[in-house]
Amino acid sequence: MTTLLICLGVILLLGIWVMTLYNRLVKLRNNRENAFADIDVQLKQRHDLIPQLVTVVKGYATHEKDTLDRVVAARNGAINARTINDKIVAENALSSALAGLRVTLEAYPDLKANQNFLQLQEEISDVENKLAAVRRYFNSATKEFNNAVETFPSNIFAGMFGFKKEMMFDLGGQRQTMDKAPEINF
Repeated sequence: MTTLLICLGVILLLGIWVMTLYNRLVKLRNNRENAFADIDVQLKQRHDLIPQLVTVVKGYATHEKDTLDRVVAARNGAINARTINDKIVAENALSSALAGLRVTLEAYPDLKANQNFLQLQEEISDVENKLAAVRRYFNSATKEFNNAVETFPSNIFAGMFGFKKEMMFDLGGQRQTMDKAPEINF
């Protein structure tokens, strides 16, 4: 009888331990998803500002159609992305297209003096700074989740319950340029 009670006690403690590990993984996954929701808010602002910027630039740079088309196509791809991983890839493409637009704009000194353009540049700069901050928070939440998924002993149960390592919001070669605020030249 004593042996049975000890076995039941051990099984109960193991069950509680597994339940605690599972609940921790769920909380970390939800924290990561919440962090990406913060990014989504900033991305929505960014997506709303881009058509305005493109319209202002079109008035000055009519022969830069290819660059503007790439920005619009990248924006549309970013808007239509559904999963977190797809959004990360699409946003990286949009960041790249916007970097190309910034280079193109250097050739238009009159545009840089336009009040609408300046205001849009300031708003985009503000959104980009906020995006950098929420991306760092998202990556921190992802790192914490990934650590829990990959470290022993929770990695055993993570695999059993379908938890897997998640993608960071990595900017690849653009990391250095994206972590600093966009420059606004007058």
